[in-house]
Amino acid sequence: MRTVLTIAGSDCSGGAGIQADLKTMLANGVYGMSVITSLTAQNTTGVRSISNAEPLFLADQIDSVFEDIVPDAVKTGMIPSKELVEVTADKLKTYGVKNLVVDPVMVATSGADLSDSESVKALKEKLIPLALVVTPNIPEAEVLSGLKIITKDDMTKAAEKIHSECGCSVLIKGGHTGDDADDILYHGGGVFVFGSKRIDNKNTHGTGCTLSAAIASNLAKGMKLPEAVGRAKEYITGAIEAGLDLGHGRGPLDHGYDIVSEFKNI
Repeated sequence: MRTVLTIAGSDCSGGAGIQADLKTMLANGVYGMSVITSLTAQNTTGVRSISNAEPLFLADQIDSVFEDIVPDAVKTGMIPSKELVEVTADKLKTYGVKNLVVDPVMVATSGADLSDSESVKALKEKLIPLALVVTPNIPEAEVLSGLKIITKDDMTKAAEKIHSECGCSVLIKGGHTGDDADDILYHGGGVFVFGSKRIDNKNTHGTGCTLSAAIASNLAKGMKLPEAVGRAKEYITGAIEAGLDLGHGRGPLDHGYDIVSEFKNI
């Protein structure tokens, strides 16, 4: 059994954050573990309040995992303060993590800010350079690159710039543009395009968390990055297409749509 650790915020409504990550890891055949950076009171309509972990407690959580069950891959999500980013980066560097997927969560699907300018700066300077791949959406990629992104060529230029400054591979998610949902991966000096039709479903809460968790799961199973991204893209497309409809806002995906079990149905 391969193991994956998520370092991210908690979503009490279950659609994003560590809850989405752990569901994704189970669905993708790995053993999931979690370190909580922040508690959020949120649902499909928005974020009500946030309570961040203390840096020392965050460090203790990371140490507790690595001292007992060493993860084969790690993904990070919401890390809402400079201090928490620095603790995370220091610990992951100390433990020599190789398969690190950084999802630079800055804004929730509902539009709520989940980080500040200091944490974004620390993310870019301290954590992203440790990553195998960083997975920003277009607004996040604009912040990280300083470039305006409208076209696929813009996505490629932004990915190249982030790579040149941070040194890691870059996957820019295309869900915010056009009629398709094509993603652009800059990896090994080449550009990979992962095409996808746009699905008519407003329920996309936690898509970024889900995709990065699926990529980390695939890396833990030994896939090379382009294959890991391609398989993760297939999984998330199916989870959206399944058409789960919960809540009064942008609802969650059906993370378990592909699970077959005698215990699943009544």
